[in-house]
Amino acid sequence: MNAYLNIIAKNLIKVLQWSHYMIEVPVSTPQKAIIVQMEVTSLQKDQSAINAFAEFKDLSRSSGVEILDEISGKQDAPLASHFLKKGKIEEIRRSVEETCAEIVIFNHTLSPSQERNLENAFNVRVVDRTGLILDIFASRATTHIGKLQVELAQLTHLSTRLIRAWTHLERQKGGIGLRGPGETQLETDKRLINNRIKTIKARLDKSHKQKKINQYSRMKSRNKLVALVGYTNAGKTTLFNRLTDNEQYAADKLFATLDSVTRKNIDPELSSILFSDTVGFISDLPTQLIESFKGTLDELKSADLLLHVVDISDPDYRFKVSQVDILLEELDISKIPQIRINNKSDLKGYKDFESRSDIDGRQIWISAERNRGLEELRESISNTLFEGTYRGWISLDASLGNIRSKLYSMGCILEEKISETGIMYALINIGNDELMRFTNIEGFTLIEDTDPFIQ
Repeated sequence: MNAYLNIIAKNLIKVLQWSHYMIEVPVSTPQKAIIVQMEVTSLQKDQSAINAFAEFKDLSRSSGVEILDEISGKQDAPLASHFLKKGKIEEIRRSVEETCAEIVIFNHTLSPSQERNLENAFNVRVVDRTGLILDIFASRATTHIGKLQVELAQLTHLSTRLIRAWTHLERQKGGIGLRGPGETQLETDKRLINNRIKTIKARLDKSHKQKKINQYSRMKSRNKLVALVGYTNAGKTTLFNRLTDNEQYAADKLFATLDSVTRKNIDPELSSILFSDTVGFISDLPTQLIESFKGTLDELKSADLLLHVVDISDPDYRFKVSQVDILLEELDISKIPQIRINNKSDLKGYKDFESRSDIDGRQIWISAERNRGLEELRESISNTLFEGTYRGWISLDASLGNIRSKLYSMGCILEEKISETGIMYALINIGNDELMRFTNIEGFTLIEDTDPFIQ
């Protein structure tokens, strides 16, 4: 029975999304859109972006629409019924008629009644900032978990807007013996959607439990976890690919990465590190998304180090840094050690920006695209996680087979040789903090950084 209800719910959701909420259409026929941003005095914050409208346009283009007109303005406060005043509503209505636009996108959060009233005024679909971001996430999700998280966010958002889809339907009718007003179609849809939400949450809980087991395995192997965080389109995935020799999709657009990925470091100097690429943040991130991705974002709590990647060439970088700091505070992970990575430094016109890096102060200037400044970054990571590293030869007595096995499991042994007397010599690369655990063991001896077999 539950499986049957889930199938009905999925089909219902698809119909509602396509008919009212989803922007996504075939690539060959992009929807024609008008975008609207108002400066509302009562909604302005203490700190705001310099190029907020430019970011909004990038968001709109990321959803695949064709922008026909851009409308902006100022007003003191939003109106409860339509958000906008009559004059601005009439201006947008005329633009819709002249351009034959199919959708109007607002860079604001609108209530369900405001969306409905504006749609009646324009005779086209209206989407607010929340709906726009949800649509972009839906189009970018590729993994099973990512799709479930986005669907959960969409359903939470959709459940408050069902009345718009079914205002034409009366109560369901029953047969003989079942006559009466019955359950409204709206109530049926809400029940089906709530059932689907419960099913998705159960699946996500199961997935998160599995990830906790993986975290325990990582901690047991003493691998360090370094998570890349930052504003969307700051260059996190490009840097991630450089550090792990991976080929994750990276592009100069918002939310190119949606699904978290963890890979092992390839640098022999940092052998026991796992790097995790995470979804980018954005200002005014929808509450539904934060809740849906909370399980994934909670994984950041187990990170040993955060690399806060900043697009230093962006005029709004200070505002975006503050927005990321606010979200890290909300996720209760702001106390984890951080290194600030000023990425895209080459675009600032600096010729020798590597010299600006402050390894001890944990602020590094790099260009991930041009593969510059990464040596300073690796040194800073090593100093932060391991208090530096030791690379050299050691000798182990034949009785210390368990220590040899432990060093191998940690990925520290680069080369080994056995002497005629049975003493093992190994070239290791290990953090100084880890090395201290072994130096007091009898039979474990440090040798100068030369091959002991070379006379």
